[in-house]
Amino acid sequence: MSITYTKAKLSDIKAMQAMVLPEVMSGVILFRSDDEVATNIRSYILAKDEDKVVGFVALHIHAPDLAEVRSLIVDSDYRGKKIGASLVKQTIKDGKELGIKQLFTLTYQKDFFEKLHFREIPKESLPEHKIWADCVKCKHFPICDEIALIIEP
Repeated sequence: MSITYTKAKLSDIKAMQAMVLPEVMSGVILFRSDDEVATNIRSYILAKDEDKVVGFVALHIHAPDLAEVRSLIVDSDYRGKKIGASLVKQTIKDGKELGIKQLFTLTYQKDFFEKLHFREIPKESLPEHKIWADCVKCKHFPICDEIALIIEP
């Protein structure tokens, strides 16, 4: 196994969607259409084992100083190999290079993100446009049980 990290290409969308489908169906990850993924393709970082997509994450910019780590997924056969941590670290690095002052995430994996130095914050402190752009599409809305965490890279 030799994992490489690279920017996503439009040709990766089919594999990305297939990998994330079980998590979307269970309500852990928000559904994003092929068109939405394509529109934001530059924000995705992939983990690949040779030509197979085994994980990905997106760095979504909300404001000049605020971005979100979202859509983090690692293929179930590859979990426990630090691929998720490497993907998040890459988003932190990319955010720093862009001048982002804060990165947040909404997640069910609080411990995972705390190990990467994120700290919990009240969801109410997130930008309102985040709620209306994404959260209203969630099957759990308006009763959100995700945890908001933030890091200042």
